[in-house]
Amino acid sequence: MFKIIPLDRGLENVKGFYCGATNVGMRTATNGTTVDGDVAFIRSTTPCDISSVFTSNTFQAAPIKHYQAYPQGFQTDFVLINAKNANAMTGKKGVEDIDYIISKLQNRLDVLNPVMSSTGVIGYRLPLDKICSAFDALDFNATHSDETARAIMTTDSFKKELAFRVELNNGESFNIGAICKGAGMINPAMATMLCFITTDANIPKSDMDELLTEGSEASFNRISVDGDTSTNDTVMLLANRQSNAYHKEGFKEALHKIMFELAMMILKDGEGANKLVAFEVKGAKTQDEAKKASMALSNSLLVKTALFGEDPNWGRIASTIGASGIVCDEEKLTIHYDDLLIYSDTFRELDDEREERAYAIMKQERFKVTCDIGLGDASYLSYGCDLSYEYVKINAEYRT
Repeated sequence: MFKIIPLDRGLENVKGFYCGATNVGMRTATNGTTVDGDVAFIRSTTPCDISSVFTSNTFQAAPIKHYQAYPQGFQTDFVLINAKNANAMTGKKGVEDIDYIISKLQNRLDVLNPVMSSTGVIGYRLPLDKICSAFDALDFNATHSDETARAIMTTDSFKKELAFRVELNNGESFNIGAICKGAGMINPAMATMLCFITTDANIPKSDMDELLTEGSEASFNRISVDGDTSTNDTVMLLANRQSNAYHKEGFKEALHKIMFELAMMILKDGEGANKLVAFEVKGAKTQDEAKKASMALSNSLLVKTALFGEDPNWGRIASTIGASGIVCDEEKLTIHYDDLLIYSDTFRELDDEREERAYAIMKQERFKVTCDIGLGDASYLSYGCDLSYEYVKINAEYRT
């Protein structure tokens, strides 16, 4: 019916889109390192439908407020992105600053309803002259996905970009490409980072809204680095339909694959993280309870530090489930690390052999913790990482 083919790079694989970045002095070199860009763009040669999912943080940043002021169902052909400054908690002036930047952009280029996205430090207004100077430096007819992916990073240690081609049995095909950033302030309360997805598929707007929401729930909403939800979190899907091809199931599978793999990249890049751990809670009375307990595990600082110390202390797992507020019973609960039984009513204490096997599992970069509540049929799977000394160092020095 369809095949999904991985492609090199990201956004440059999608027909009719340009992208690039430049440095205007917000991001500066340290210790002789190469300076990445700090202002980036994504442009379509034709108007795009756009679907978005935003942070659940009450204090949404100015770029999100500006986006939401457009009429429902609006089209755009331009996204402007800056790093190092979040333009969050900047009040009405923050939105007015975006209007000013867009007016300068429109003097330089014919664009339709341009939108802006920002990431960086909260509480400072944008450096308007610096950002506007980018419009003379950027090549709006070039495609540099690598530069664009690097320009939107903050504490990320590596760029995050992916692309797939969906080939249909009738010989038609369409492409999906994406870039994202995220390493800290990652908590499953939407899609805690920035992600920009482009496609040339001839997809209906209603499908865009449906599949983006589903994809966010199955990927970015299931990860946690530190339990904090940013003010700027954004996922955007832009479709210019230039391939004239579409297949809903093929698009859904490719989109979900892109979003899930990017989410795993974020966890892998969790500031100072060394381990990526899946937390499955099953046997809960309801889906909401399974989700509540699973996400409590992926957020728990005590669990995260135990992962970092490679300590098979099932007590932290059990106490987190008990504190989550779900219906549970210690006599029915079982806990497994991968396929190793760590806790049950019969085996409450680890013998030497099982403890050694548990240590070996926890030394792996990836493993799974499965908690069976034993009271129902509902289950939920979330993903987390460990919390290291490096996380404290990075965030203690974030503004410096």
